[in-house]
Amino acid sequence: MKIEVIENNKILVNSSKENFEIHPLWLRERAKTEDLMDKLTEQRIYDPSALNKSIKIKKANLKADMLNIEFTDGIFSEFKVSELCKELDTEKMKKGPVDEKIMWDSKLNYRPTAKFNNDYESKETFEMLKKFHKYGFVIITGVPTKNNYIVDFANSIGVIRPTNFGVYFDVKSIPDYNDLAYTPRHLYPHTDNPYRKPVPCIQLLHCIENEVSGGLSTLVDGFAVADCLRENFKEYFDILTSTKVRFRFIDKEIILENWGELIEIDENEKVKQIRFNTKVDYVPHLKNENLEKFYKAREKMGELCSSKNFELKFKLMPGDLLMMDNYRTLHGRTAYDASEGMRHLQGCYIDYDSSEGKLMHLLRKFG
Repeated sequence: MKIEVIENNKILVNSSKENFEIHPLWLRERAKTEDLMDKLTEQRIYDPSALNKSIKIKKANLKADMLNIEFTDGIFSEFKVSELCKELDTEKMKKGPVDEKIMWDSKLNYRPTAKFNNDYESKETFEMLKKFHKYGFVIITGVPTKNNYIVDFANSIGVIRPTNFGVYFDVKSIPDYNDLAYTPRHLYPHTDNPYRKPVPCIQLLHCIENEVSGGLSTLVDGFAVADCLRENFKEYFDILTSTKVRFRFIDKEIILENWGELIEIDENEKVKQIRFNTKVDYVPHLKNENLEKFYKAREKMGELCSSKNFELKFKLMPGDLLMMDNYRTLHGRTAYDASEGMRHLQGCYIDYDSSEGKLMHLLRKFG
């Protein structure tokens, strides 16, 4: 992408897709003078809707990476060409701080891992967050196993979202449980909490103890499964992306319900979110032919998620912390014998924007 000044002080953009003029008002809204923008927050101190809509560019000068503009309302401002080009690439901007998400299946040879570093402003933290946003998960090793350390870790890279399970929760076998996670049962690959509004974006699971031979952790790239359905079972993909399902959680103290598609797509037909949890989903009554189709589609999705083609399987060791994108990555575990010893994980949720915001902050330092 290239920016140039042409006759009548017009600012022209040349890109591989198209050539176009930048609207003067679009530039004027981005003027960064002390009278227009707060120094500490970079927030406007005026209402841009009140600007004269007929503002033009009176003078323009381009030198190296700096575009100097005087507007007809008397405002002078400098613009970095590189920053303008970045913002003008709307599709890339929408993707966020990571250029591409890497899809994977059980053949994934590279496991995104990172060594624990308690300097959360470090380049190691930056690289760890990049891996998470690319792959939808990352395993951090060597995290201190002292009780509740997950709270400190989570708040260092985001903001904890408390739920009815608490600020954090202990995943271990207990007699008086309100979720199957607190039993030694096999858990099929699933996304957590589809019954919440909104669904928690990121889950952290920190292994404190693991003395059992079973209880292997499983991970599945839900986006890769969705793409497989789209390519090979289009009819199933269509009904899973068009049918809103009711998800429900109930215990002695609360009832939680929400509706959503098992596979949600955005306006560009790209997969946006997976809600797959057969413990708590209830399909509404549809026409018989559609119900039969939905049941077959859900069965196929579950079959793919549990297959050797898509499922990763590994054992979390004390000090390992698994960070997962709950909108993309399904997780589960194999059954285990609680009499063999203790299997104790601590978990919590953080929202996506706080983690992504941390990554963008570190990108400003190291990118």
